[in-house]
Amino acid sequence: MSAAAEMPYFINPSQALEKEDKIAAYESALQAIDANLAGESDSTLKMVTINCLLKTFLPYYYWVGFYIVRNGKLMVGPYQGTLGCLHIAFSQGVCGKAAREKKTQIVQEVHALAQGSEHIACDPNSQSEIVVPVLDKEGALLAVFDVDSTLQGSFDEVDQTFLEKLLQKHFAEEELVHHA
Repeated sequence: MSAAAEMPYFINPSQALEKEDKIAAYESALQAIDANLAGESDSTLKMVTINCLLKTFLPYYYWVGFYIVRNGKLMVGPYQGTLGCLHIAFSQGVCGKAAREKKTQIVQEVHALAQGSEHIACDPNSQSEIVVPVLDKEGALLAVFDVDSTLQGSFDEVDQTFLEKLLQKHFAEEELVHHA
């Protein structure tokens, strides 16, 4: 699948944040997410709320969403941004690698990766990416959380720390209701 290189009118290009501003934005976003999800057990509602609030608070988020594990591969779930890849095999791309290894992946320049195997170019405007595995209480992979930026080098250990903590809290430490 490929998309047009022209950025859609309804999507803004990413805006970089300094480390201190990034930390403050995450702290505000997580506070809002926790307040909105207090007592919530529905996994879909958690995903859409997390997407919305992170994209609202973090201006370098261009595409944000979940790929849910279904039938041995990843299927696009709730997201915000341009059209995402519909299906991703565990053997392909950054999302597949995060799913296979159950380990966060940070890519500073996605176009430097081998296209089709190491990276899947769903949107040519994406330049950097972070993908975090989403695990349940037993450590089983539920999904991967994928964020793209139109800037190279947008993601670092700050993103990794905050996102891993957020996803652990809302998917591994609480009871969930899943939809088939």
